[in-house]
Amino acid sequence: MLAAVSAQSFAATEFQKDHPRRAEVNHRLDNQDKRIHQDVKEGKMSKAEAKNLHKEDHQIRKEEKSMASQNGGHITKLEQKTLNQQENGVSKQIGK
Repeated sequence: MLAAVSAQSFAATEFQKDHPRRAEVNHRLDNQDKRIHQDVKEGKMSKAEAKNLHKEDHQIRKEEKSMASQNGGHITKLEQKTLNQQENGVSKQIGK
């Protein structure tokens, strides 16, 4: 019985993690993280600026997880649009 429950939990987790709208939002967050690190490495951004942008991205990721937890593991198209708009704001601050 425990094995069946574990298999179901694993399947639900895999579906949730790989949901296309969530994957797109999280891929963008990962990409922005890399861009921020690269800008710091190249001296285009201070560590303080990077810290603030990482904080903003962390809040977006936290919001995405919260939205998904309320929707059975996915986010709606409207939620995805909202998160993408927030990500666009952070993205515009990278590479200035």
